[in-house]
Amino acid sequence: MDNPYRKTLLACYLGFVTQAIAANFAPLLFLKFHSDYSIPLGQIALISTVFFLTQLIMDVLCAKFVDRIGYRVCVVASSLCFSAGLAGLAFLPELFPNPFAGILTSVVIYAIGSGLLEVLGSPIVEACPFEHKESVMSLLHSFYCWGSVGVVVVSTAFFAVFGIERWRWLACLWALLPLCNTYNFATCPIEPLVEEGKGMGIRGLLRVPVFWLAIVLMVCAGASELTMAQWASAYAESAIGLSKTMGDLAGPCLFAAAMGISRVLYGKYGEGIALTGFMLGSGLLCLVCYLMASLSGNPVIGLVGCIVCGFSVGILWPGTISISSGRMPYGGTAMFALLAMAGDLGGAFGPSLAGAVSQRFGDNLQKGMLAGSVFPLVLVVCVLLLRLAQPEKGEA
Repeated sequence: MDNPYRKTLLACYLGFVTQAIAANFAPLLFLKFHSDYSIPLGQIALISTVFFLTQLIMDVLCAKFVDRIGYRVCVVASSLCFSAGLAGLAFLPELFPNPFAGILTSVVIYAIGSGLLEVLGSPIVEACPFEHKESVMSLLHSFYCWGSVGVVVVSTAFFAVFGIERWRWLACLWALLPLCNTYNFATCPIEPLVEEGKGMGIRGLLRVPVFWLAIVLMVCAGASELTMAQWASAYAESAIGLSKTMGDLAGPCLFAAAMGISRVLYGKYGEGIALTGFMLGSGLLCLVCYLMASLSGNPVIGLVGCIVCGFSVGILWPGTISISSGRMPYGGTAMFALLAMAGDLGGAFGPSLAGAVSQRFGDNLQKGMLAGSVFPLVLVVCVLLLRLAQPEKGEA
C-alpha cells in the first residue's frame, strides 16, 4: 500500500460499486412504489428510462466540459450527487405534492453522478502509473458487477430481516458509501490523462477509422450485455420454477456474478493474453450463448446460456476501452465520454430491439433473443478487423 495511487484505485472501485447501487436499487422497489404511492406501472417503467437518458446526456456533456472544469471537481461532484440522490429517494417522494415527481428528481440527481463516474472512472485509472493497464481496467469494471450482486443480496436480506416497509432506512445507508468516498476522491492523486491542449477532441477522433470501429464495438458490447441481462429473470422463472420476484433477483444476480468472475480472471491472469484474442473468443462464446437461449427448446439450456453469457460479455466493455486507449493515446476525455455514450446507446437499443421482435412474433421471447444475436456477431467482425488493421504482439 506504499503506492499512493492505490487510494485512487480504491476510490474508483467504490465509485463503480456505487454506480451499481444507483442502477439496481430503485428497480427492487418498483412494486413498493406502485402500492405505496399508487403510481401506475406505466409510469414506474419510466424510472429506468429517465436514469439511462440522464446518464446518456451526461456522457455527451462530459465530452465538452470536463477538461475545462477539472477531473477532481467533477468526480467529487459525482459522489455527492450519488449520495444526495439515494438519500433523496427516501425523503423527496413524501415532500413533493406528487410522489412520482420526487422519485424522478432523486433518480435524475444520482444519474448525474452515475454519468460523471462512468466517463471519469476509466480515464482516472488509465492515467495512473500502473503496469498491465488492460488487467487493471478489467478488474476495475468487475466492481460494477460485484456491486450489482451486492445490492441485490444485501437489500433482499435487509427486507427479509427488517421488512420492505423500512426501505427508506436502507436508501440512507446506501447513501453513506458515496458520501464517505467523497473524501477519497478529494484527497487521492489524480493525474491528467493527456497534457493540456493535446487531447484529440471530438472532431479529431471522428477522423480516425479505428475510433469508429471502437464505437461500433461499444454499441455491440452494451447491447450484448443488457439485452441478455434484461431477460435473464424470465429464464430463471421458466427453468427452475421461481416466482416472478425471485426470478427478477436470481437471474440478473447470476448473470452479474458470471460477468464479474470474467473480469476478475482477466484482471488477475490476463497479462500474457492478447486482449483482442480474448475479446474474439468472448464474442464467439457470447454468440453461442445467444443461440442457446434462442434456439433451444429446453429452458434449463436457455438459463445456462443466459448465465454463461454474463461471463462472455465481461471483457467486452473494459476491453474496448483499453484497446482504444492503446491505439489512440491522445484521445483524452472526449474519447472516454463518446465510448461511454456508445455503450449506453447499445444498452438502450439492444433490449428494445429484442422486445419489439418478441412482440412482433406473438410475445415469443426466443425470437427476440435470436434478433439480439446480431450484436455479438457484429462485435466479432469488428474485433477481426481490429486485429487485421493493427495486430497485437504475439498475434498472427
